[in-house]
Amino acid sequence: MSSADVSGESSPRPSALGPYEDGPHESHPLLGNDANQEYPPRHLAVYQPPSLRFRAFLVRVLALLCACFFSVGSHYGSYILAPLKSRLSREMGTSNTEFSLLVSAFSLNSTWTPLIGGLMASRLGTTFTSILATGAIFSGLSLLLIGDLMQSVRLMACGMFIFGLGVSPLAVVQETIIVRFFRSHGLGLSLALGLVAGKAASFISARTSYPLSERYGPHAPFYAAATLGAISFLINLVYVYASAWLVDGAGAELEAPELQEAARRFAIQDMSEAEALEKVAKKKKVNLRELTKLGDVFWAYIAVNVLCGAIWHPFTHLAANIIERRYQLPESEASTQASYLLAGSIFLYPIVGFIIDRVKRPSFVIVLFACSSLLTLFAYTWLVLPPSATHTAWPAIVSFATGIGYSPLLLVVIVPQLVQSKYISTTLGAHKSLEQTGTTISQTLAGIALDAKVKNIMDISSKNHAAEDARYQSLLFSFLVVNVLQFIGIILLAYLDRRDKAANRHWLANTNPEPAPSQTLEHPDLQGPEIAAESEEDLALEPERRRRGKFFAVSCVVLIVFAWVLFLVTAWMKLRSKREREGGRAPT
Repeated sequence: MSSADVSGESSPRPSALGPYEDGPHESHPLLGNDANQEYPPRHLAVYQPPSLRFRAFLVRVLALLCACFFSVGSHYGSYILAPLKSRLSREMGTSNTEFSLLVSAFSLNSTWTPLIGGLMASRLGTTFTSILATGAIFSGLSLLLIGDLMQSVRLMACGMFIFGLGVSPLAVVQETIIVRFFRSHGLGLSLALGLVAGKAASFISARTSYPLSERYGPHAPFYAAATLGAISFLINLVYVYASAWLVDGAGAELEAPELQEAARRFAIQDMSEAEALEKVAKKKKVNLRELTKLGDVFWAYIAVNVLCGAIWHPFTHLAANIIERRYQLPESEASTQASYLLAGSIFLYPIVGFIIDRVKRPSFVIVLFACSSLLTLFAYTWLVLPPSATHTAWPAIVSFATGIGYSPLLLVVIVPQLVQSKYISTTLGAHKSLEQTGTTISQTLAGIALDAKVKNIMDISSKNHAAEDARYQSLLFSFLVVNVLQFIGIILLAYLDRRDKAANRHWLANTNPEPAPSQTLEHPDLQGPEIAAESEEDLALEPERRRRGKFFAVSCVVLIVFAWVLFLVTAWMKLRSKREREGGRAPT
C-alpha cells in the first residue's frame, strides 16, 4: 500500500464486486483481497523504485537509532549498584538484604508495568507510551542521586522504585518499534542492533561504576546515570516529534491510534474508507482476557521467562560480591571481572541476529536457547565447585557471558512465531512482566539468604566468615537447581511448539493440498500463527484450552502478588534509616 492511500491523496479503487461490497471475496484497497485479513497483507509485494527503497532504508535506520538511544539511560542506571555493593556496605552500612531490596525495588514495578506497557503500546501507540516511560526513568534516576547524596537508603529505594516504573514499558516499546519498522526487513539483526546499545550501556556501567567512584568520588556514577537518563528523554522527544514522518517514509504499519486518526480524516471524504480503517484499528486492540486462548506454547514460554529472570539478573547484580568473597579478590578486580558478564551481548546480539535472519527455521531459535541454558548451567556448576579446586572464576564468567549474551534476544525473536501480530506487543509485555517477577523474588530471597544468622554485619568473626562462605555456596547451588528447571522448560517448549506446528501442517494438508507460495516462502516450517486457521478439532478443544489458560493466568497473577508481598514485608522489616545504620543496629 502506498503512502498516498493512507494520506488520502488518491481515492479508493472499487473492487470487482462493487465498492466495499460485503462478501467472502471482498476486495479492498486498504485490506488487500479480504477485509477480514490483517492489515497490511503480510506477504504483499509492491514494486518500489530504487530511490524510494533507499529512502525507506534510511528512514528505518533513523528510527532504529532513536529506539537504540531510548534505553541507554535505563540500562546504565540498572547496573551502577552492582560493582558498588561492598563500598555501600562499608561506607553506608548497608546489609545484603538492603542491597537486594534496592535492586528489587527497581525490578518490582517491572512485574506489572511491561504488560500495561504492552497494552498501552497497542492502544495508545508507542510514541505516547515511550515518553511516559523515559520520563519515569529520568525522574527515578534523579531521585536515586538525591538519595545517595543524603545517604538515605530509603530514598534511594524510592528512586529505584520510580525508575522501575519506566524501564520495562520502555523495553516493550523499543522492541515493538523495531518489530514495526523491520518486520519484513531483517528483524533478527535489527532487534539485535537495537538491543546492543542498551547492552553496551549496561557493560559500560558495570565496568566504569567502581572506577568512577574511585576517581571522582562516590557520587559520580549516580551523576552519570541521571545525565544519561536526561539524554534518553530528550532523544525520545525528538522521536515523538518526527514519528509521523518516520512511519510514512518507511512505509511502516500503522498502529491503532494512527488508524483511528486516519479514519477520522477519511470520515470527511469517504465513509467506507473510514469504516475500514476503524475496523482494522479495532482488530489491532487487544483484550487482556484474549490471552487465555493463546495455547499451551504461550504459557510454556511464560514459565521459561520466570525461570530466566530468576537466574540471569540476580546473579549479575551479585556477581562482583560473590567473586570477591569466593576468590578473595580486591573490590576493583572483582568488579572488573564481573563486568565482563555483560560484555557478551555487545558482540553476540548482532552475530546471532544475523544468523537467525539467514537460517529461516524457527526450530533453530529453540536450539540456540537450549545451548544458552547449558552454558549458564556450566557457569553455575563451576562456581559451586570449591574455590581451592578451581582457583579462578574466569571459565564461569566466559560461559555465563556467552549464555546470556544472546538468549534475551531469542526471547524477543521467538514471539512473532508464537502469536499473531496483534498480540506481539502484549506478549512482549507479558514476557517482561513474568521475567521480572522471577527476578524480584530471586533477588529478594538471595539477600535474605546471605544475611541469615549474621547478628552483627559490622563485626564478622572468622567463624562467621565460614558461615558466610556456606551461604554463598548454598545460593549458587540454588541458582544451579533453577537453571536445570529452566533447561527442562525449554525442552518442554520445543515439544509443544513442534506439536502445534505438526497440527498446523496436518490441517493445511487436508484443507489446502497445494498451499500458496506466500504460506511457505517466509515460513518453511508453516509455523506461523498468521497462517494457521482453526480446524474443527481446534474449535472442539477451545473450552479446555481456555480453562487451562485461565488457570495459568491466575497462577501468574498470584506469582506477581507474591513478589510484591515478599518485597513489601522484607522492606518494612529490613530497611533502616541512616541513624540506625550508623548505630550498628542489624535488621530485624
